[in-house]
Amino acid sequence: MNRLLKMTWMEAKLFLREPASAFFTLVFPLIYLFMYGAISGNEPTPMYGGRGTIDAAIPSLTAVIISMTGLMSTTITMATYREKGILRRLRTTPVRPLIVLAAQVIVVFAMTCLGMLLLIAAGKLVYHVRFEGNAFSVLGGFVLSSLSFFGIGFILAGSMLTVRTAWVVAMVLLYPMLFLSGAFFAVDLLPAAVQKVSAFMPLTYVVNLLGGLWTGEPWSQHTTDAIVLAVLLVAGVLISIKTFRWE
Repeated sequence: MNRLLKMTWMEAKLFLREPASAFFTLVFPLIYLFMYGAISGNEPTPMYGGRGTIDAAIPSLTAVIISMTGLMSTTITMATYREKGILRRLRTTPVRPLIVLAAQVIVVFAMTCLGMLLLIAAGKLVYHVRFEGNAFSVLGGFVLSSLSFFGIGFILAGSMLTVRTAWVVAMVLLYPMLFLSGAFFAVDLLPAAVQKVSAFMPLTYVVNLLGGLWTGEPWSQHTTDAIVLAVLLVAGVLISIKTFRWE
């Protein structure tokens, strides 16, 4: 436990010292929130079932944070450690791979939570957003969604040998998901052919799950979303344990 705490504290300091990670997790979603607010405000609209644009944007932008931290922060951090030989040096210490991965999960999850809380606080203070769901249900969906994307990130982290490769692969996976999953644009507004593609995007299920729970829908209406994310989580954990490399 002492090793995990020390590793977690070190990872937290490194995360906050990296401006790109902190910006995309804590600042970038807020910029989009205020852009939506400046363009549309938060007046009720039929497009979102009588809810405002900001009401609908907060769970979607939370999904954006989850995808960015899951695919970028973990992947690039592990690739950096591997390329600079940090993991190789850690291998000579009593630190086990599980401790390294657990510290990463704790730090990235904490920062993801902070990003979501900032969104909610900004929405409440500036746009008086409405929350119609159950806080514990939303929290459960948030945890499941976050861990499932961390699993994907660790698969990449275990196989990307250089930072440049990790960055390119993460971007190739991330950007199509952002624009085709409903995170930025409602899937219903996309062409029919593109809507079919969105069904293969993991982020689509995060957007659906968080958006539904935020508005008070029960888990029973999101069984498929929950199953897909749970499968991604289990697969990510099993594959990342097998593919983790120190150098």
